[in-house]
Amino acid sequence: MSPVINENDTVTTDEIRFGDNDTLGALVTNLIEAEVLVLLTDQPGLYRSDPRKDPNAELVRQARAADPTLEAIAGGSASQIGSGGMLTKVLAARRAARSGASTVIASGREQDVLTRLAAGEPIGTELTADTMTLAARKQWLADHVRLAGKITLDAGAVRALTRDGKSLLPIGVIACSGTFERGAVVACCDPEGREIARGLINYSAAETQRIMRKPSSEIAALLGYVDELELIHRNNLVLL
Repeated sequence: MSPVINENDTVTTDEIRFGDNDTLGALVTNLIEAEVLVLLTDQPGLYRSDPRKDPNAELVRQARAADPTLEAIAGGSASQIGSGGMLTKVLAARRAARSGASTVIASGREQDVLTRLAAGEPIGTELTADTMTLAARKQWLADHVRLAGKITLDAGAVRALTRDGKSLLPIGVIACSGTFERGAVVACCDPEGREIARGLINYSAAETQRIMRKPSSEIAALLGYVDELELIHRNNLVLL
């Protein structure tokens, strides 16, 4: 039996809200590394113009999820049901494509729509993913909606992360803000304040403030123990 995951929960809190079920569906698709995300709506699919106003509106049968023109198209054909709409479905398809999943937007009124799609029948609009994908773990980091804090890096650390694919060491951090514990997701910003990456940090905010600007060899003397030599390991870090 599969779980039912629904954004429209009367007991939900702001801390766990994602905005709409389309976004939530895309996030689950990334996490479980699914091949296809199916979004059912009150329309047969994505049209190039509003079918309620244009009787000759053309249904988009297939397109790339990353196609930037889809947002403009979707803005004119939004469903009014729920907190989403066609635009949120296009954005969800783009999000799902990061982990290699294609998205189908189809009508929930279509008979046996899910079984027919599973059998390979073309129904609605298919938005395909490009070949480049992110691992589910890094996709989760990239999509994390609640960041626990922020660390600011010097220019050398920025180069190490963005150009050389290195882990983040304490010596490269020049500032730390927020209150967080080990394992929290934090933003990594360049000296101008632009977020360049985010990742799972190995030390709390208080510990980070004590070891930043220091070489990893001094962590034990400063904290009394060494958990990891890296502040954020490259396997737990995603570039933005």
